[in-house]
Amino acid sequence: MEQAGAGLERIIAQSLRQSPPADAPLLAWPVVCGSAVAERTRALTFEEGVLRVEVTGPRWKAELQALAPRYLAQINRYTTEAVRRIEFVVVHPEAEKNTR
Repeated sequence: MEQAGAGLERIIAQSLRQSPPADAPLLAWPVVCGSAVAERTRALTFEEGVLRVEVTGPRWKAELQALAPRYLAQINRYTTEAVRRIEFVVVHPEAEKNTR
């Protein structure tokens, strides 16, 4: 099973590295954050080393900021242009109330 996982990761990494450098972090976000977080977030833009990610509320923003160093390390494994920072942006704060 580990070999299958490693093979899949190589395929994903190769695919993301062949993406345009400005798109790779956006495409990598759901891969590195996992499906549960991906359902509640959306990568918006990548400019000048900053990946902006939409979150549903301040609670999610605080939780994801604590995990940002781990996400940064993982994203940078898949991209050719370095992501220096992830900025979490609350776009629709009322959406978080509906997820409780």
